[in-house]
Amino acid sequence: MFDLIKMIVKVRYWTLALIITSFFLVSSFVIYLIEPENFPNPFIGFWWVMTTVTTVGYGDYVPETIPGQLFGLFLYIIGIGLVGVGLGKVVEAFGIYRRLKEEGRLNFNGHDHFVLVGWSQRAEKTANEILLAREDAIIVLIDTIDKIPFEHSRFHFIQGDATDRSVLDKAHVSQASAVLVFAPDQILDPSFTDGKTLLIASTIESYATEKSKDIYTIVEISKERHIPNFKHANVEAFVLSSEAFSDLMAKSALQKGSTSLFMKLLSADQGDNIWEIKKKPSWKTYNDAFEALKEMGANLLADHQDFGITRRLDEEIPFDAKLYVICDQQTYEKLR
Repeated sequence: MFDLIKMIVKVRYWTLALIITSFFLVSSFVIYLIEPENFPNPFIGFWWVMTTVTTVGYGDYVPETIPGQLFGLFLYIIGIGLVGVGLGKVVEAFGIYRRLKEEGRLNFNGHDHFVLVGWSQRAEKTANEILLAREDAIIVLIDTIDKIPFEHSRFHFIQGDATDRSVLDKAHVSQASAVLVFAPDQILDPSFTDGKTLLIASTIESYATEKSKDIYTIVEISKERHIPNFKHANVEAFVLSSEAFSDLMAKSALQKGSTSLFMKLLSADQGDNIWEIKKKPSWKTYNDAFEALKEMGANLLADHQDFGITRRLDEEIPFDAKLYVICDQQTYEKLR
């Protein structure tokens, strides 16, 4: 039904555009035939028609005969009306587009975007951080809510259930840089919460297999004991919502002031951040990477999840290394 409505709107628009264009072209030839001495060619007639119907009226070309002036009066009445109708149709089209975008009914056709599944305060905070950290980042939200919850030029909304493959197609998930699945706030039982999240994650991984794409999926989990179930679904990364808060509280109590460091790293507006970089061919050992990065203003932090590489700087860097550094975005761009 929605596709049919879009088709009808499109046909009406182009039909009106054809009528208006034809009217102006015919009028150009009519005034040329009525007064060829004042309008030496149809293009001059077209110029006069357009300045007349748009009420600009430069006065460089004017009809001097009674038939020409009568035709000018005809243009005032009909032509200006057609221009008004055409402009109204354009405004209406923009209004329809805005309404459909707010309702999440327009497809997203970009790539390398970030897909957020499920809207919550945590999702809003994540969206803000991503948009702040990268000026070219585009976010697409998938949720069943009725209206877009966040206004931003680089934020798009797709209404629907993330377990529906047609909804994943609308969000162009196959071309996404990453998919972030947030635990729903409406479900109080952690087991049911993780169960719904697991269903969404499994659907995304199955969808990725069908599309022969490697979709990086990050999932918010309520209970740590459910992680093996998500690993079985080939989910790449996990964030423990409740345990993460408890860990930060504990670290703040044991190491006073440490929480502010974590918060600075988690916030994109603090300058320095954690970035993933590729191994350079000239780096044979971790010490080579450490010294080279230090010269550029970056600190080597870890390889994959191993934070102990700074105690093994003489070891050779493996070919599948995934190095992480701490630096600001300007330094990161140089490293890239």
